[in-house]
Amino acid sequence: MKSPYAADLEPNQLATATFLVVAKEVRQKKTGEPYLSLTLGDRTGHIDAKMWDHVAEVVETFERDDFVQVKGLVQVYQNKPQLTIHKMIRADEREIDFADFFPSSKRDPQEMFAELQGIVAAFENPHLKALVDGLLADPAIALRYRTAPAAKTIHHAYLGGLIEHVLSLAALARAMAAHYPQVDLDLLLTGVILHDIGKIFELNYERGFSYSDDGQLLGHIAIGLRMIGDRIRAIPGFPPKLGALVEHMVLSHHGELAFGSPKAPMFLEALLLHHLDNLDSKMECMRASEEKDHNIAGNWTSYNTALERSVLKKEKYLGETAAAPPARSPETGHPVPAAPRTPPAPKSGSLFGEKLTQALRKDP
Repeated sequence: MKSPYAADLEPNQLATATFLVVAKEVRQKKTGEPYLSLTLGDRTGHIDAKMWDHVAEVVETFERDDFVQVKGLVQVYQNKPQLTIHKMIRADEREIDFADFFPSSKRDPQEMFAELQGIVAAFENPHLKALVDGLLADPAIALRYRTAPAAKTIHHAYLGGLIEHVLSLAALARAMAAHYPQVDLDLLLTGVILHDIGKIFELNYERGFSYSDDGQLLGHIAIGLRMIGDRIRAIPGFPPKLGALVEHMVLSHHGELAFGSPKAPMFLEALLLHHLDNLDSKMECMRASEEKDHNIAGNWTSYNTALERSVLKKEKYLGETAAAPPARSPETGHPVPAAPRTPPAPKSGSLFGEKLTQALRKDP
């Protein structure tokens, strides 16, 4: 196990550690000399790093997605930790345990896939069951479906994040279908399982997370539609209109044209899928924003562009509120007891109201 991890680094700590190079830029100082601006990471998060001196000796020895061993000083810059690198060498990959460097779901991927198969096994619609079963039965699809992140950075951005997101949506879908009996649960769950299936080929996730060539050219919606269409054509007698509904759910799950959906949702299950997908992704995005924020001081995270806001660090905020010292007497320095609450007088001017007020104000 590597040590320290990015999340363990403390200000003013002189650290020696191995990291994945998430981003690499060669920039210029005011003097014209080059310096390195890096983002280094492991499974616990990322840290901004700068190398100011001896850059020419190392700049050509490594690239993005390589592993490097660094020695440097952790400092605070603009309320965030920053590693100033003194020495750096490319690490030998034969000595790397990849599990130390790539964030992954806390759940076992095989266990999650078995849960997903159980959901599909309960489908009553034979056409939808054949469609989803056929896709998940492909070994190449199944492997990537268990492994893929749900996004590059925004939500569930870790190995196994896609299937974890889908299972969360499936639980929400069953709850919503119970509340809205007019919803076709098999159709809704088909949309849940297939809406992001194109992401298994849109993203590269063998090292850091990045877009594949197809991901850049087509995007996950187009890739997913192609996969679904190919499978539908291989199922004898699959109803064309049912196929159109499934494809529409994939096309419209982002909800609005401005957010990348070629179509807006036009029937119940499509609309519900969009809102559940949006809810689950935003909840995870907010959780991760609070958990992984690099701000050292204050109750608020850095601005989150996906959420278009900063996020309150609720536990820290409540902790500081709860720990607020009581008011003290300027003469004695002792805590001042809270004043007893006097019941408000009834607004009525009736005789009953006056007697009630007198009774409430009597000493016990």
